[in-house]
Amino acid sequence: MKVLFLGDVIGNPGCLKIKDNLPDQILKKKIDFVIVNGENAAESGVGLTKEICDDLFECGVNVITTGNHVWDQKEIMKHIDNENRLLRPHNLFEPSPGKGFEIYTTKNNLKIGVLNLMGNVFMKKCENVFLSAQNFLKKYNLKKDFDFLIVDFHGEITSEKNAMGHFFDGKATLVIGTHTHVPTNDARVLKNGTGYQTDAGMCGDYNSVIGMDKENSLKRFLKEDSIKLFPASGDVTLSGAIVDCNLETGLANNVESFIFDGQLKNS
Repeated sequence: MKVLFLGDVIGNPGCLKIKDNLPDQILKKKIDFVIVNGENAAESGVGLTKEICDDLFECGVNVITTGNHVWDQKEIMKHIDNENRLLRPHNLFEPSPGKGFEIYTTKNNLKIGVLNLMGNVFMKKCENVFLSAQNFLKKYNLKKDFDFLIVDFHGEITSEKNAMGHFFDGKATLVIGTHTHVPTNDARVLKNGTGYQTDAGMCGDYNSVIGMDKENSLKRFLKEDSIKLFPASGDVTLSGAIVDCNLETGLANNVESFIFDGQLKNS
């Protein structure tokens, strides 16, 4: 059982790259389930829409996770209540539209839980993420409630993500970070069997500032007049990780970074 997780999709360039290449990569890598963080997939590079969700599902994505930009396109607040394949952070203040956890049945009739969490440090205010995770683990158990558990931890700092990986070690199949858009070179299986990577990176143009046009971004850092940020439109890299799941334990046999095409060539 192989799960492909793709990091934050950046605007139209990221969406088109996935649509053009994901079906072939699913076949080539023998992928059984695909999760994508889509919170930056809108044309502007923030939020997402129903149309984008439909396009991603059509080309092979099974679940879309999000983060702090989930509500930036207002239409999604209504759509998320009707689409159980679209998640928002589980620890958002309640009441919030949608949900942050769901159990899905794979094509092989296996149950895979997907949990979407958001960090507390340098992020929009939300419930304490570790208390939320603790409450989750009191309610759900690997191999009892689902065969596998994938956790998308949308956070800013590496230490918070590291801590969450260890918190779920032995209780989740994969804990993978999103939000910083830069893939970390630390994909590994932790001591008690959980796959981990601090950040999946992004599906966007790396000749940029975290996926956004570099010239415009530099103007903003220099406090010069500039138009609103927009996605870079150059050669797109698909970044993420593939976890090989153990059918008996629900933990990870192996996890490896996934980098396809574009600017990054280190795998």
